[in-house]
Amino acid sequence: MAKLTKEEIMESLKEMTVLELKDLVDAMKEEFGVDPSVVVAAAPAAGGAAAAEEGPAEVDIVLKEAGANKLAVIKIIREITGLGLKEAKDIADKGGVVKEKVNADEANKLKAKLEEAGATIELK
Repeated sequence: MAKLTKEEIMESLKEMTVLELKDLVDAMKEEFGVDPSVVVAAAPAAGGAAAAEEGPAEVDIVLKEAGANKLAVIKIIREITGLGLKEAKDIADKGGVVKEKVNADEANKLKAKLEEAGATIELK
C-alpha cells in the first residue's frame, strides 16, 4: 500500500461530511485507543502558553515610509492586501496600516519583504 502524504490526507478530509468525520474519529478511537479530539484540544493550550511568553499572537503591519522604490512597495502592498492601485498608492504615500491582525510569523515575513523593497515597517 502506498503511503499517503499529509497533504493528500488533508485534501481527503476537506471532502468529507461532518458525519463521515465523526465516523472517522470513532474508528480512530477504536483502532488506536486514543481520542484524537483530546489531542487537538490539548495542543492549543500548550502552544498558547509558549506564545504568551513570545509576545502578541497577532500584530498590525504599519508602513512608516515607502522609501526610494515606492513602485515596488505599492506592488507588494497590492499583493498582500488585494487592494486596488489607488488604495495601495495612498498607503505608500501617506503611510498607515497595511494589514491588521496578522499572525506574528507571517507579519515578520511580510515585514522582511516590504523592507527588502525599501519600505520602513513597524509591527504593532
